[in-house]
Amino acid sequence: MRSADADGSARMPIFRRQLLQNAAAGFAMPALAEMLSAQDDAASPPQLTPKIKRVIFLFMYGGPSSIDTFDYKPQLKRDHGNPLPFNKPRVQFRDTKNLFGSPWKFRQYGDSGSWVSDLFPYVARHVDKLTFVHSLHGSNAAHGGALLKIHTGSDTFVRPGMGAWISYGLGTENNNLPAFVTIDPTLNHGGVQNYGAAFLPTQHQGVRVHGKIATINDLKPSSPEALQRQKLELLRSLNQQQFSDVGADSALDSRIKSFELAFRMQREAPAALDLTTESQEIHRLYGIDDDRTAAFGRQCLLARRLAERGVRFIQCTHREGESITWDDHSNLVKHHPQLATAVDKPIAGLLADLQQRGLLEDTLVMWGGEFGRTPTAEGNDGRDHNPHGFTWWLAGGGLKPGFHFGSTDEYGYYAVQNRVHIHDLHATLLHLLGLDHERLTWRFSGRDFRLTDVHGRVVQEILG
Repeated sequence: MRSADADGSARMPIFRRQLLQNAAAGFAMPALAEMLSAQDDAASPPQLTPKIKRVIFLFMYGGPSSIDTFDYKPQLKRDHGNPLPFNKPRVQFRDTKNLFGSPWKFRQYGDSGSWVSDLFPYVARHVDKLTFVHSLHGSNAAHGGALLKIHTGSDTFVRPGMGAWISYGLGTENNNLPAFVTIDPTLNHGGVQNYGAAFLPTQHQGVRVHGKIATINDLKPSSPEALQRQKLELLRSLNQQQFSDVGADSALDSRIKSFELAFRMQREAPAALDLTTESQEIHRLYGIDDDRTAAFGRQCLLARRLAERGVRFIQCTHREGESITWDDHSNLVKHHPQLATAVDKPIAGLLADLQQRGLLEDTLVMWGGEFGRTPTAEGNDGRDHNPHGFTWWLAGGGLKPGFHFGSTDEYGYYAVQNRVHIHDLHATLLHLLGLDHERLTWRFSGRDFRLTDVHGRVVQEILG
C-alpha cells in the first residue's frame, strides 16, 4: 500500500532505474534490473485484513432491467397499465407513460427463497451463493456519465478506473501478467477512460483483451527473444541517458514498465489465453459449445484462468455486438431474453467453477450494469434509463451468501430502504480487498484524490 507524507502528498517508491543509476550499476545489468522490477511490482501490503484477493466484474453494458431479472415487484404486475401513483424524477432521460409489469414470471429458488425471473434459470440455481443489493443508486441518467460513475467514481471528470486504483493499492500477484485486465470493453460512453489510469502511473491502466479469444491464440512473438532483449537493452541505455540529463521522469518510468511488462507477458500470456487446453466438460460448463453462449462463455472462462494466475481485477463486458445491448428502449420482450440467454449459463458456469477450484472464497464476483430501467413504459415495449434504484448482486469471500439488502419502492423506481450509493459500493469493494477507501489516495493538482472522492461508507450489513 502506498503511504503519504506528513503534508498528505503521496510518497512514491524510488524509481528502480534511478536506483540503478545512483548505484552506478547502469542498465547493462539485466539480471539486477529484472530483480528490481519484480520487487517494484510485487504486491503491496494491505491496510486492513483482506477477505478477498481479486475481483471479477461482469458488466452488463446498457443497463439491464432489475424489475425483470432480480427485483421482484408483484404490485407492478398487478397495476400494469395504470399511471405511476407518485412523481417521476425531476430530470428524466426520455418520456415514459404508464406502469409496465414484467412480462416474465418470477420463482423462488434455494434455501434463501430468492426470487429470480425466468430470464436467468441457470444463475437462479446459485442464489444461495449470491448477495443481492436492491437499493443501488447513482447520479446520472445518461450512459456516458453513468458508465464513468460506475467505473471511476466520477461522472464529470477523468479519474482512474476501479481496477487502476486496485492495481496501485495492491500491486500484482504475478509479475508476468498485468494487475488489471478488461475483456472486450466498449469504446463508447467514456471508452478508455473507464479503464484508464488518469493521473495514476500508466502501468496501472487496464490491459485490453479482445473478446475473440481464438484470434489471440494465433499470435506469435514478432522477433526472437534474444533480439527483443537487445532492443530492451538499447531502450534502457537511452532511458539511462535521459535520466542522467533531466532526472527522474515518472511518465518515462511508467512507459518503461509497460515495455517490460509486454516482454514478460510473452512468457505466460499465451498459455493463460489458450482456452483449448481446457476439457470439453469445462467448455460445456461455460456454454462454449453453444453459439448462443460461446462468446460470453469464453470471456468468463478466461476470467477464471486469469484469476487463478494472479490478476487482481478482471472485467468482462457483455453486449451482443454494438447494435444490441441491454439498453432496451424498445423490443424489451425480444432483446432481454436474447441477452440473458447469452450470459446466464456462462455466469453460472463461472460461479460453479470458481467454487469447485476453491477460488470463490477469496474472489469477489460482481454483476450489474450502469443503471436499471424504469417501471413505466417507453412506447409499447421498452423501458427508459433509471439510476434511482437498481439491483446488483455480488458473490464470494467476505459476504453474507443468500442475503438481500435494501429495497426499492413497490414498483422498483426509487431506492427507499438502506440505500447504497455507488461510492458505498466502491468503499465496500476496497474494504474486502483490505484497502481503506479513505486512505487509498493520490495527490494531484494540489489535493488528494480517491476512488470514493469525499464520500462513501462500507456497507457493513452485507459482510459475513
